[in-house]
Parts: sequence; structure tokens; C-alpha cells
Amino acid sequence: MIEVSVKQQYFTSTFVRKHRLRHLLFFIVACGFLCLSLFPYLYLLFSSFKTPSEVISSNPAFFPSRYTLDNYLAMFRQLSIATYFGNSFITAAFGTLLSVFLGAMASYGLTRFSSKIGNLFLVFTLGVRMIPLISVAIPLYRIIGEIGLMDTKLALILIYTSINIPFVIWMMLGFFDSLPKELDESARVDGCGMLGAFIRIILPISLPGLATTGIFSFMLSWNDFLFGLLFTSTSAKTVPVGISEFLTAYNLDLGPMTAAATLFSLPVMLLSFFMQNYIVRGMTMGAVKE
Repeated sequence: MIEVSVKQQYFTSTFVRKHRLRHLLFFIVACGFLCLSLFPYLYLLFSSFKTPSEVISSNPAFFPSRYTLDNYLAMFRQLSIATYFGNSFITAAFGTLLSVFLGAMASYGLTRFSSKIGNLFLVFTLGVRMIPLISVAIPLYRIIGEIGLMDTKLALILIYTSINIPFVIWMMLGFFDSLPKELDESARVDGCGMLGAFIRIILPISLPGLATTGIFSFMLSWNDFLFGLLFTSTSAKTVPVGISEFLTAYNLDLGPMTAAATLFSLPVMLLSFFMQNYIVRGMTMGAVKE
């Protein structure tokens, strides 16, 4: 009995050591990937606090030799950055709200009334989402020009909504499909119609999925450069287009550009940080169908 107990302790300790070693290796590999992922952003962040001459130095250094706010002051002098941030936030926020609401309604209808036409519609929306955006830029430019919405925030809101709706439909499809249809039937018994059941019952339950989809939709709209460049000139110009103005045929102001890029990245990072619980719940909510 003593010999068996010693062998069990030996195998147990060996298993524990191997298990800890695997965890240690996984931690080291994860830290390595984290450093590789954060390196470009950290270099951008520290570069925004360098002196203008140090930013364009032929012998770049990761950390600034002297921290300064000159790049941020130059950015505010050269750009109407507050106006550009307001335009970006308004267009991205309203485009996200419209696309999430309309896409969620379409996705809910497709899960509750499945048919061959609905399946064809899903394939069609997926095909539309796979089309390169540059290929629809010229037709959209002509349409926006003919209806008189050039250089307006409404034009960008409509474009972002139409682009994100297919993405929202496919993202929410798994969430709504995992919800039992008995919830709809119970809402109808209580006197709700289809729209009432969707707004009062389904949407609150699907809040994690809606939050996740909304964050990704907001990021797609917030980071847009192509349509902001094509459809705006002065009054509706967004931050990515404004940042590109530091690059001209005669000059390249890397210092203010790094400062503007750092500020531009903060809203999405803060939004993702405060909504991370919803993101985790939303990413797993539609994985298992009950």
C-alpha cells in the first residue's frame, strides 16, 4: 500500500508540473503576441509626445528623450479637430443606431419566418457585404450628388447604415435563432403584436448581442476614410480625412499626425473597455442553440 501511494504521489506531482509548465508556456506565448500587437500603438503614443524633430529623426527611438505637448498644440492650431470629432461621432453613432435597429428587425423576421425567399435574401445580403466598397463608390457618388446631399452628415449616415445592415443581419442571426419561439408566443398571449414582442421582449434579452454588433458597426463607421474623403469637403469632414491633410505634396507633419491619430483611437478603445462584459457575453450568446 505504501508503494502504491508513493507511485500515485509521483504521478500526481509529475502531472501538476507538466500542467504548470504548459500554463507557463501559454502565458509566455500570449505575452509575446500581446507585445507584438501593442508595439505599433505604443510607438504611435510615445511618438506623439516627442519633439517634432525627433519624430522625423533618421535614428528613431521608442521613448522620447523629452516629453512635450508641441504636437498636440500644433494639431489644434492646424486642424478644426473638435469639429471633425463631432462629425465623426454624429455620423458613426446615428449610422450605428439605424443599422442595428433595422438589421435586428430583419434578422428577427428571418429567424421567425424561415422560407426559401428568406434564405435567398440572406445569401444576397452576404454577397452585397462581400462586394469591395470601392466598386460602389462611383454609383453612390452620383446618387448622393443628384439628391443634393453632398458634403452633409446625412449622406454619411445613410451610407454607413446601408453598408452595416448586412453585417448586422448576419451577426444577429445566431442570437435570435438561439432564443426559443415560446417567448414570442407568450408575448402574443399577453396582447403584444409582432413589433411589440420584438421591442419589449426580444430586444432586452438580446442586449449583449446588440451591444457587440453595435460596437463593431461603430468601429466600421468610425474608421471609414474612403466615403468620408469622397462625400465631404468642409462642413461634414471627419477625423480620418482631417488627419490625411497633414500629408501634402510639399510637407509631412508626422508629429501632429501622431497626436491626432492617438486622440482618434481613444473613443473606440474606451468604448470597448467599458463594454467588454457585453462583448464577451454577446460573442458566446449565439454559439449554442437552446
